[in-house]
Amino acid sequence: MSEHYYTHNPVSPSDERRFTLNFAGQEYSFLYDNGVFSKGRLDEGTAILLGALGEVYGDVLDLGCGWGAVGTILGKRHPDANILMTDVNERALELSRKNLILNGVNNARVLCSDGFENISGLFDFIVTNPPIRAGKQTIYAMFDDALKHLKSGGMLTVVIRKQQGAESALKFLAKANAEVIERQKGYWVIQARI
Repeated sequence: MSEHYYTHNPVSPSDERRFTLNFAGQEYSFLYDNGVFSKGRLDEGTAILLGALGEVYGDVLDLGCGWGAVGTILGKRHPDANILMTDVNERALELSRKNLILNGVNNARVLCSDGFENISGLFDFIVTNPPIRAGKQTIYAMFDDALKHLKSGGMLTVVIRKQQGAESALKFLAKANAEVIERQKGYWVIQARI
């Protein structure tokens, strides 16, 4: 069986590397490695997701953080927000911790969690580029759990490619007043609020 980026302990040989990116006029340095989503670049969907987000504040959850692009960038851009970054992949979590330090972000913490297994409390914003390859049943359960972890007026923002189920995800999230806030290069950024 092949290894997925949502594997708890990747067995692929580690080959940690660094790259630099510019996002919204700010330069960032990130470490990445084998066995973690999006090697050596900011995934296009994640970039579109970040570009579509407006002001974030309060308690923010980066669900499935990978090597930490979303949490690190949001933490740098919104220093008053309190950010929790979670993933099931231990290698991704270690990279996220290093990337927070590398970019001088002090308002974020990293937690190992399979979905919402170890997450408590409510959030103003939950942001995710979900692990589509885990399957629709897993993703929709994650969306349901996310809606239960939002404060009143809170928002869940997800990015999904149209060809990978964006339309059905929008229908699934219709119960939470979901709308498409960005369409770009085949990606849909869907925002649901309670």
